[in-house]
Amino acid sequence: MTRRHAVQAIGFSALSSAFLARSVHAAEPAERKVRIGIVGGRFGASFQWHEHPRCIVAGVSDLRPERRANLQKVYGCEQAYESLEVMLREGKDIEAVGIFTEAPNHVPHAVAALRAGKHVISAVPAAMTLEECALLVDTVRRTGLTYMMAETGFWQQHTISARRFFEEGRFGKLYAAYSMYRHAGLEDLFIENGQRTWRYGFPPMHYPTHCTVHMVGVTGERLKAVSCIGWGDDSPFLKDNAYANPFWNETAEFLTEKDHSFRVEVWWSGAHVGGERAEWYGDRMSFLCANGYGQPATIVRASELKELDTGGFQRAAAKVEKYDIPQWWKTELLPEPLRHDSGHEGSHTFITHEFIDALVHERRPAVDVYEAVAYTAPGIVAHQSALRGGERLWIPDFGRPSDASCAGGSASARPAPTVLRRRLFGRR
Repeated sequence: MTRRHAVQAIGFSALSSAFLARSVHAAEPAERKVRIGIVGGRFGASFQWHEHPRCIVAGVSDLRPERRANLQKVYGCEQAYESLEVMLREGKDIEAVGIFTEAPNHVPHAVAALRAGKHVISAVPAAMTLEECALLVDTVRRTGLTYMMAETGFWQQHTISARRFFEEGRFGKLYAAYSMYRHAGLEDLFIENGQRTWRYGFPPMHYPTHCTVHMVGVTGERLKAVSCIGWGDDSPFLKDNAYANPFWNETAEFLTEKDHSFRVEVWWSGAHVGGERAEWYGDRMSFLCANGYGQPATIVRASELKELDTGGFQRAAAKVEKYDIPQWWKTELLPEPLRHDSGHEGSHTFITHEFIDALVHERRPAVDVYEAVAYTAPGIVAHQSALRGGERLWIPDFGRPSDASCAGGSASARPAPTVLRRRLFGRR
C-alpha cells in the first residue's frame, strides 16, 4: 500500500485535526525535495523556501527585471523566467508554484498553474468573487493537486495559542469572537510610478482573511450570514476606483453555522492603532490579544468570586491574568533551520514549512482550498451587504473535502455544476 493510499484509507475524519498546529507535521524524514517556483518579487521574497531542508527553489519570475533579480538573490536561484506563463511552459522540473502576485490575479494565476500540473500556494485573498471561489475549488478537485493559501493569521503566535486552547477545551463553550485588522496609511501603496496599483480603492472586506481566520481557523466553523456597515469620506480614492468601492472601513457581524457571534473590523483609515488582533469568549475562559494601548495578552476565567458594580449590585467577578504568548517558532513545530522569527508575527516560516511538508507527506495542508474560500467568501458577501446598507445576506457554503480525498480530491468527488450554482446563489 502506498503512502497516498494509506492516507486515503484513514479518511479525512482522522485528518480533521490538520488545522491544529501540532498534529500536522509527520516525524519521519522524507527522501525527496520539492522543487518550487516563486512568482511575485515583492511579497514572494519574504519567505524561507531556501532554508527548508526539503525544498529547492528551482525558478523565480516577475515581470520587473529588478524584482526577478532580487528573488534570485534572496533564494540563491540561477533560473529566472520573464513571466509565469513562461515558467509554466518551460519549467518542466518545477512541481509547485508560489503565487505572490496582485490580488485580482490570484485565481487566474493559480488556475493556470494547477492546469499546468503544478501544486499551488497563493497569497491572500484566495479570490475576488464568489464565482472565482467556485472556479478555484472546482479546478483543485478536477486536477487532484494541492492548493494552499498563505494566510499569515493562521500561524501567528496568538492564533496558535487560541487554537490550542480550543483543542484542549479550555474555553468551554466558545460562543463569540471578535477580530480586527486595522491598517491606516495604505494609500501610500495606491500609486506607484504615477500609475494606480491594484490596491487603489480596494474594498476592505475583500481582504478579510486576516480576521476570518480567527474563527474559521480556530474552531473550524463556517460563517453562514452577515450584516455589514461601511464608512467612507470624500477622498478621491473612493470616488473613482476600479471596484466602485466607497468605503475606507467596514465592520461586519457574522453568524456562524453553530449560531455563534463573530464581529470583524477591517479598517484602513482613522485614528487607531494598527495591527491584527482578536478576542475569543467562552463560558469558562476567554482570551484577548494585546490591544496596542497598553493591555497585554490576557486570559479571563470564570470564578465563584463576587463583586459589586458601580450601582451597588452584586455580580460575578472574573479572574484576570496576563498571558505570555509562547514563541511557537522556537519549538519542534518547525525544522531547526526555520526556528527563527519571521514576517507577520512569526508566521512566514510556518507557512513555508506547512506547504512543503504537506507535499512531501502527501497530506492536506491546514489552509487548503476549502479553508481558503471559507476565509475569503464571507468578506465578499459582507462588502455586498455594506453596499446595501447593512442588509443581512447569506454566505454560500463551498463544502469540505470528501472523506476519501488526500490532496486536492479526485474528479469523481467533484459536485455537478448545478450543485455549485445552488451553493453560490441559494439560501441556507
